[in-house]
Amino acid sequence: MKTNLLDHWDIVQKTKRIAFQIVEGNFDEKEIILVGIVPNGVIFSEMLKTEISQINERIKVSILPLTINKTNPLADKIELDTTQKTITNKTIIIVDDVANTGRTVFFALQPIIALNPKKVQVVVLVDRKHKHFPIAADYVGVTLSTTLQEHILVDLGVKKTEAYLV
Repeated sequence: MKTNLLDHWDIVQKTKRIAFQIVEGNFDEKEIILVGIVPNGVIFSEMLKTEISQINERIKVSILPLTINKTNPLADKIELDTTQKTITNKTIIIVDDVANTGRTVFFALQPIIALNPKKVQVVVLVDRKHKHFPIAADYVGVTLSTTLQEHILVDLGVKKTEAYLV
């Protein structure tokens, strides 16, 4: 059974709110780099970039995709494409659609920390309360208490963005 948690309008509103929080929390920054976890984190990063740029055009926003095996982070190489952009001494915001145990973000930090950022923050659209790793999101669309058997499915399609509890 699928239960609709967030419809398109909800996700748009939450994205705008999070963008305002990011700007307020980083008002003195000249540049923010959104590290989007492939695939939905990159799409969510693009949505955030659009909103942040409309709120404060003086903050330069870049997106870097990060590829990680979410089910087994150590099985494959964690890839962060920094060929075009350095993140040394920059503000980095890791972006994903759903935070569950914190494992994905925990392992995504490896290549980021190795490049000596100024600060690292985390943003997720949906935060679940099943943390196994010491990771907390700085910016959250919605926080849910779910059972371990339930899953969150986020569809960030072009015309249709929704989040479901399945």
